[in-house]
Amino acid sequence: MAVKRVNVTLDDERALKLRRLAERTHTNEGTLARSLLSTAIDEADPDAQNVVDLLDGIPAALERAELGRNQAAAGLGTPLDRI
Repeated sequence: MAVKRVNVTLDDERALKLRRLAERTHTNEGTLARSLLSTAIDEADPDAQNVVDLLDGIPAALERAELGRNQAAAGLGTPLDRI
């Protein structure tokens, strides 16, 4: 099984919630985050409209995606193979 690395940035509220959950379960934050994300992906409905609805529910998602694309095009990012 090939393993892919994904970096996820959490807002302060969710980072604190993850930290508290990890403390209560005596689990590493990264391990818990991987488990939660894996469960969410397994349970996600791949229907295109549901994916669009999910993305539309993320505050400023389009603006953040465009910013990331522009930063990458300007060479301001870090290639994933260098992380």
